[in-house]
Amino acid sequence: MGSIQPQVERLVVLNNTPLTNFALVQRPDLIFSLWSSAACTTPAVLAEYERGVSSGKLPVDLWGKLMVVALTPQEIDFANQLPLRLGEGERTCLAVVRWRPGILVTDDLEARRVARSYQIALSGTLGILLACLNGGWLTLPDGNHLLAQMIAAGFHSPLDQLDTYLSP
Repeated sequence: MGSIQPQVERLVVLNNTPLTNFALVQRPDLIFSLWSSAACTTPAVLAEYERGVSSGKLPVDLWGKLMVVALTPQEIDFANQLPLRLGEGERTCLAVVRWRPGILVTDDLEARRVARSYQIALSGTLGILLACLNGGWLTLPDGNHLLAQMIAAGFHSPLDQLDTYLSP
């Protein structure tokens, strides 16, 4: 899991799993607190999220302030060359951060593996929660509670408490 700092100058490109995790606990504000103008996603990810909304599994109207970046022809070509075992959202997010300064925020293990092969900076849901703890937007009990809610909603977290990553 990568370390991320609030208010970075580069793009913070969010894949669907982190968007879903923070939507299900009604806390998109944490992402906007960390990166008010840098947080973004791709049209493919937003379409994937909207399918969850249409099926009644995800809350509506939480990501209206999230910037949606259009892919350049170069990024589209790159995304089309990535392994098809990655979804379109993962491929387009990888393409954006391959060609623009940024951080990829994903919990997808295969997407993380591909990102590492291109030396793309990474984080995920846990990294966001830890950055919120470090930035003072969450207390440890609140962070652990949100993580427990995310896990209960289906997030496959490698740990069930944030305490593990905090220095003694």
